[in-house]
Amino acid sequence: MTDTVQGRALVAQSHKVPGAEQALSRAVERLLALQHPDGWWKGLLETNVSIDAEDLLLREFLGVRNEEDTRATAAWIRSKQREDGTWSNFHGGPAELSTTVEAYTALRLAGDPPDAEHMGRTREFVVGAGGIERTRVFTRIWLALFGLWPWSRVPVIPPELIFLPPSVPLNAYDFACWARQTVVALTIVSHHRPVKPVGFDLDELRTGAATPVPGIFGAIDRLLHLYERLPLKPFRDRALKRVEQWILERQEADGCWGGIQPPWVYSLIALSLCGRGVDDPALARGLAAFERYTVREDGLRWIEACQSPVWDTCLAMQALADAGLPPGHEALDRAARWLVGEEIDHRGDWAIRRPELAPGGWAFEFDNDWYPDIDDTAEVVLGLRRAEPTPDVEAAVERGVAWTLGMESRTGGWGAFDADNVRGVMRRLPFCDFGEVIDPPSADVTAHVVEMLAGEGLDTARGVDWLLAEQEADGSWFGRWGANYVYGTGHVLPALVKAGVPPGHPAIRRAVAWLERVQNEDGGWGEDLRSYDDRSWAGRGASTASQTAWALWGLHAAGEADGEAARRGIQFLVRTQREDGGWDEPWYTGTGFPGAFYINYHLYRLIFPVSALGRCLSS
Repeated sequence: MTDTVQGRALVAQSHKVPGAEQALSRAVERLLALQHPDGWWKGLLETNVSIDAEDLLLREFLGVRNEEDTRATAAWIRSKQREDGTWSNFHGGPAELSTTVEAYTALRLAGDPPDAEHMGRTREFVVGAGGIERTRVFTRIWLALFGLWPWSRVPVIPPELIFLPPSVPLNAYDFACWARQTVVALTIVSHHRPVKPVGFDLDELRTGAATPVPGIFGAIDRLLHLYERLPLKPFRDRALKRVEQWILERQEADGCWGGIQPPWVYSLIALSLCGRGVDDPALARGLAAFERYTVREDGLRWIEACQSPVWDTCLAMQALADAGLPPGHEALDRAARWLVGEEIDHRGDWAIRRPELAPGGWAFEFDNDWYPDIDDTAEVVLGLRRAEPTPDVEAAVERGVAWTLGMESRTGGWGAFDADNVRGVMRRLPFCDFGEVIDPPSADVTAHVVEMLAGEGLDTARGVDWLLAEQEADGSWFGRWGANYVYGTGHVLPALVKAGVPPGHPAIRRAVAWLERVQNEDGGWGEDLRSYDDRSWAGRGASTASQTAWALWGLHAAGEADGEAARRGIQFLVRTQREDGGWDEPWYTGTGFPGAFYINYHLYRLIFPVSALGRCLSS
């Protein structure tokens, strides 16, 4: 046992949590063992089978689908089917219609007959849920590519959108970056309306119901459909060329777009519709890049929708430092050197609203120079401050802090990728039913920035005021990028206290009372992702290691590490730890789009318990 952990053992005895120091020691050893020789950490990032179904559909459309990958991907999709024939967007969640239809379509493409028993169960659910007609627009776009849904019943996305200046409502930069890259690419798809027959139909999934688009946007969409039928569109050719160039400019060094699946696949389809073959350099690099995101094991094949090495690395650094590793420890210094090398000096889309701001931030992924994000940048700075302060680290921190300050929104909070990306009307567009499409300030991102600024000795008053104003009536905070109120509350409390808000402040006491109120009987905390759609789920769900750790963060910050709730939370972590030092966590505790797209970060179950145990046992 290291001297650090021996010291923790004495503290743990005062907490009367037998085995806590051993649990922390095992977890630290496991986390250290997972570090890459280059200094980074990266856990798998698991989402839902829509990603895998769309991968097969993309390859079919481009003419590059092969039998081996099809067989392995179909096996993965089948392995995730539930007893009722459906697929969900997260472990233990309700059946999700669009995900289920896409999975069914991919299995048909793989050769599963519609009269097979497992397909029959799916068909029964889909028809009972309203059929294809009730799926999201993006699912119907995929079906339209293969003649399985009429293009006339898909909302129009005109390429001329690219000409709208940033000052005009509904321009491309009013979308959040993840939606922007997707929508811009889809304008080319919307223009061409291609159909590549696949030799089967999906009539068995139809109900004949209408799919109306209500309100003023329905009228606008009808006008756009009329416009599409006009023989002359004076700006169309110029718009198509400009969109193609826009897409090409934003391809990343590894061949992806934004490091995430949705804009990546639609950009490849769009470029192919511009006349580029699969041997074109842009398409060839884009397709080849998927190999890095492909997981193959036991005859199964699935795709990571994104990868999180920067995020995982800066969080792992903080966790290990919380557990007692000192600045100068070789694992922390290796990680710091790698992070410094990942700093982004490119002026991306964020500069549209901040043209005078110098670059200096970090992205989530290995390659995403166009879209550094504020959340990663704040956490990277916090991580670098736990390593040896070299000149390179100091310079990178200075640039990262300056960039983050410049990305503050007018309200005093911070969004993830852009400043003042708050035009709510974008959510009402007919083709925007695939999740959040804007990037307003959130409590979790703002909390990370406030914590970082406080650590740098900078003014946090506006951020603190914003956070206090955002507290929910029950004492919790909404978690935009993690599940959900437990995530928000567990991250806001340490930030407020570090910024100088006393633990006795009424807002902090209300938050502590909420955490104590929602603690599970087993001592842990959990929150089902349905809380994004149904507030009654707030703080309710099966206990998980990561969510328990977030709650412990909050209690520790509020001065409650010696309390009964924290003691029971630590006991839960000790009791549920595996022999290898990790924890089982099939539940998804990360969020992509609230209400639509969720993530199981495979390192969350290790990083956050290490941090929480380290903090609580050192109190």
